[in-house]
Amino acid sequence: MLNYTIKSYKNGSTYNQPHFYIQNKGLNSGRALKNPIRNCYVVTTETEEQRELLFYLCFSLQIGRFFSFYIKGSVIPFITIDDARKVLNRALINYKKDQWQSKVEKLKKITDYESNLKLQLKTISDLKIAILRS
Repeated sequence: MLNYTIKSYKNGSTYNQPHFYIQNKGLNSGRALKNPIRNCYVVTTETEEQRELLFYLCFSLQIGRFFSFYIKGSVIPFITIDDARKVLNRALINYKKDQWQSKVEKLKKITDYESNLKLQLKTISDLKIAILRS
């Protein structure tokens, strides 16, 4: 089992250990983030390898909508810190390292491909504007 701590992020805090953030408010609650936002939790680990593993585990749990069951609130949806911890712990219990490594590599490739496509769409949009203005 991995050792990690999860707590509320306070603006301006710095962390010496490897860490990442989890969005806690909105319909994207549970989304893993590399940079902090206003409403998020911080997850700290002992090593960079553990951070990477937990980051992509959390990333895949949010894509798979495992956090959506725990989202509460009618006006501002949110997920509690205990529920986020519960989802991560359940996923870690079912974790199989051999299968997980190939999934992480595939997720990284898909994410890179997605960011490349977004960049291409932005370039096409800029090209349309340039054509219309000339």
